[in-house]
Amino acid sequence: MAVTNQTSSTTGSTRGASGAADALSHELDAPPWLRVESTLMATANAIRDEYDLRLAPLGLTLSTASLLSYIGEFGPVSQTRAAEHLGQGRAVTGTQVDKLESLGLVERRPDPADRRVWLVAITDAGRELATSISQVDEVFRAELRDGISRADRQTLAALLVRLHHNIRRSHIPTTDNPTDKQTEEAT
Repeated sequence: MAVTNQTSSTTGSTRGASGAADALSHELDAPPWLRVESTLMATANAIRDEYDLRLAPLGLTLSTASLLSYIGEFGPVSQTRAAEHLGQGRAVTGTQVDKLESLGLVERRPDPADRRVWLVAITDAGRELATSISQVDEVFRAELRDGISRADRQTLAALLVRLHHNIRRSHIPTTDNPTDKQTEEAT
């Protein structure tokens, strides 16, 4: 990410081809708020916040809407399977299932194949709400993608998958991190 010969929107200064203005010629030399990772995190947070705002009239957040949509498409499923699919802990998923169940959107059923396991299934009310979730998602995704070609989205997706792989490959589990403990217990 070269910032040479560009006007910085954060400082209002023009970076020239010589002198101290070249000090930020590479993103690694940039302040943290200008690095690609910071931009990525800020963008992800903004997307989550906007989804939460748009889903609030339905009584949901992005997390609960994602869980409901997943159960609607692939359910009945165990909480463990839903947690794995959504990339979150079982306890968080259990809390979300409790919330959706209290709203009458899902129900827990015994697993006929294993009496120790409960399956989570969508209710008729949940299925109706899942349709509204899809509509909110479709509108917002169209707005997000405005001016971004399919090829650009495919390139971005490939880069994000590679970045995610690099993160997972370089991750060092710690005994202090509850997520690492859940991952270890699940394997």
